Amino acid sequence: MTWEPQGEGLQQIIAILKESQSPDTATQMAVQMKLEEFNRYPDFNNYLIYVLTKLKTEDEPTRSLSGLILKNNIRMHGTTLQPEIVEYIKHECLQAVGDSSPLIRATVGILITTIASNGGLHNWPQLLPSLCEMLDNQDYNVCEGAFSALQKICEDSAEILDSAALNRPLNIMIPKFLEYFKHSSPKIRSHAIACINHFIINRSQALMLNIDSFIENLFHLSSDEDHEVRKNVCHGLVMLLEVRMDRLMPHMSQIIEYMLLRTQDTDEGVALEASEFWLSLAEQSICKDVLAPYLSQLAPVLVQGMRYSEVDIILLKGNVEEDDMVPDREEDIRPRFHKSRAHTIRSTQEGGAGAAGDDDDDEFEDGMDDDSSLSEWNLRKCSAAALDVLANVFREDCLPVVLPILKETLFHQEWVIKESGVLALGAIAEGCMQGMIQHLPELIPYLISCLSDKKALVRSITCWTLSRYANWVVNQPHDQYLKPLMEELLKRILDSNKRVQEAACSAFATLEEEACTELVPYLEYILKTLVFAFSKYQHKNLLILYDAVGTLADSVGHHLNKPQYIDILMPPLIDKWNLLKDDDKDLFPLLECLSSIATALQSGFLPYCDPVYRRCISLIEQTINQEMLCKQNQTYDHPDKERMIVALDLLSGLAEGLDRHIETLVANSNIMHLLYQCMQDVLPEVRQSSFALLGDLTKACFPHVHPFMAEFFPILGQNLNPDFISVCNNATWAIGEICMKLGEETKQYIRLVLSDLFIIINRPNTPKTLLENTAITIGRLGYVCPVEVAPYLPEFVRQWCTSLRHIRDNDEKDSAFRGMCHMITVNPAGVVADFIFFCDAIASWVNPPQDLHQMIQKILHGFKTQVGEENWRRFVEQFPPTLAERLATMYNI
Repeated sequence: MTWEPQGEGLQQIIAILKESQSPDTATQMAVQMKLEEFNRYPDFNNYLIYVLTKLKTEDEPTRSLSGLILKNNIRMHGTTLQPEIVEYIKHECLQAVGDSSPLIRATVGILITTIASNGGLHNWPQLLPSLCEMLDNQDYNVCEGAFSALQKICEDSAEILDSAALNRPLNIMIPKFLEYFKHSSPKIRSHAIACINHFIINRSQALMLNIDSFIENLFHLSSDEDHEVRKNVCHGLVMLLEVRMDRLMPHMSQIIEYMLLRTQDTDEGVALEASEFWLSLAEQSICKDVLAPYLSQLAPVLVQGMRYSEVDIILLKGNVEEDDMVPDREEDIRPRFHKSRAHTIRSTQEGGAGAAGDDDDDEFEDGMDDDSSLSEWNLRKCSAAALDVLANVFREDCLPVVLPILKETLFHQEWVIKESGVLALGAIAEGCMQGMIQHLPELIPYLISCLSDKKALVRSITCWTLSRYANWVVNQPHDQYLKPLMEELLKRILDSNKRVQEAACSAFATLEEEACTELVPYLEYILKTLVFAFSKYQHKNLLILYDAVGTLADSVGHHLNKPQYIDILMPPLIDKWNLLKDDDKDLFPLLECLSSIATALQSGFLPYCDPVYRRCISLIEQTINQEMLCKQNQTYDHPDKERMIVALDLLSGLAEGLDRHIETLVANSNIMHLLYQCMQDVLPEVRQSSFALLGDLTKACFPHVHPFMAEFFPILGQNLNPDFISVCNNATWAIGEICMKLGEETKQYIRLVLSDLFIIINRPNTPKTLLENTAITIGRLGYVCPVEVAPYLPEFVRQWCTSLRHIRDNDEKDSAFRGMCHMITVNPAGVVADFIFFCDAIASWVNPPQDLHQMIQKILHGFKTQVGEENWRRFVEQFPPTLAERLATMYNI
């Protein structure tokens, strides 16, 4: 272990460490090159550890930096370092754990945990015993340094520490940590709790054995004067709630009272940690029972926590009312994610078709998102989220408590308090909607008036809260609420404050989704406003505006296809389109927006389709070529596949909107060859969009798809893998569309897909959309090849019937049921065991086409004749009465 540095080498390294602290980029580059050069010398790392641990004459930032460079070297080249060098570094680290400088101690701790996770704890057997022994050292620095290192190891290696691989060190460590809960130093107490907290979620065995002692010790520290300690206590209790509810139950009332207190802690970190408790508690089945007595105390505390603090207002520039002329900083623009196309069927229960995997959980957070500088989780958001989940637990029962708070805050003179009231009103919307209905006739007009409040932050939150009640507004007489709301929201879209513009655009998109075609009478006014915003908006809000325009097109559909609307909307969009370069990220949201518009305008999009189509093809080609270059030469960057996905989706929108008019465009391009490559891409999202496009092109211009069947069918078959739900869903849908066009020619390909479709339809927990698409495709295959599919009826008929009973009457349902009738005609015995399910499914038609109606009737009467009057009567007695009536009236049987 005796290694001594050379004076000259040491000077060189110190010089480079000093230089690397320079802000100049050129110097930084030179330093990087110098460091790489130094790395060729094996003992460079010895110098680095020497500077960190021994060179007390140097300033601390330089010594710490030396340790951080060493940490990176170990991360990069740890496995190739000579064993004696690694041993020297380990030895020096353990010697320096108790350095008198907190910065050096922390750096040594980081270094230790990097070596441990890189080389494995089993290759440093003396580490844990040494650190645990140092905890007993009378020197505070040694004890704190050892604890700091242990805390990092517990965080990085929680699972390994609890395994037999290391001989279960936790059996010793956890009781030892518990001893330090009563240590005189708050820093040590805080470390001790933090170390144990890492083992709660994994339910580590050693902790479970000591759980009562742990809980008792946590309670003992509950009113500690140190805020870090209180924060760790709260964090521990929040996790215990998820893992060991049984142990907390006897103390639940004290814990709730404690958390109420901590949610009001003067330290925001503690208050935030305590507020998480309410979010966790809401997920437990006991929530309502244990929390009911405290609701009247908790609700005002949560609403209080929703207020902007003075610091928030400064960060949010809450006193800057007009900033619409100020350009956005690029770093404030958050990355957007494109949702690939998915094919769904409209069911009888829901309003519209949504993409596969749509979920609205994030709508709550997005809507009240304040700003990128505050987009991280904070007390305000956590309090609002807690009120939201508790409103969902208690429903109307929480209104006697919440309404008086709303009355007090909503009409308050101070804008900060009023703003928190508006936020609270939005937070309870989902859970308390039924109970709120009686109050909405007075609240909605009040909120609409708040849209012109003089404070921008009040205007922006009001947009969000109104969007949470959009469903109610749309179902009332329009002149009373929808019209005034729409007019005011459109004014806010043109607000002079950027945050208000953003909130208004998002709220308007929600209103569009709820109102759908109810907006048609106001289209001209809406379009003029949105188009004016195109000329007014800065960068970030432009992206949200595209979304509002796209949602409008989705909501009103073909009603948009009128010359006066097209003349307002298209010129500014095409101007933007011509300005944007192929590699500009802003092209994506514009492509998405145009995709919705193309689908809505149908033939109205013809004048614009040529350049749009050509550019999409070019974007796909560029991506494929870049990928090929990348495969040949590793130095090339991987292409960004997102532009290819968005381009495929816009082509789908064009095919769906233009239908047969897209034929000439397809004929004059190599789209089929590109599609063949995209269908085999490694990225599931690319395949998902490819199959959507394949299905849409099949519907629009099958003669161009037909020649590729022998290549396409095997690929479709390989993608019937329900682990990739959306890919599988779109491939299934495309197969159904293709076989309807291919007719009995499908025979030669059917074995490539049939068995996989049977597996999917019988799989437990298959999502509804995929089940419905699979059933329709099996029905369609049976329609074109009944002789091939009918023998398998007993394998799928029951699942088939139950998954199609909720679907609205439409062409897809029509072809699927015709297929089923063909198959039953070929193999009537195959359906006997599940005939009641067939009866249930056919009763779901509202008015089937006449010839289908006759087919179904023929099957029913055939079955009745087959079994005889008496058996038929017994069979019908098993039906629910409504089903028997419905069949009698629909199919007079």
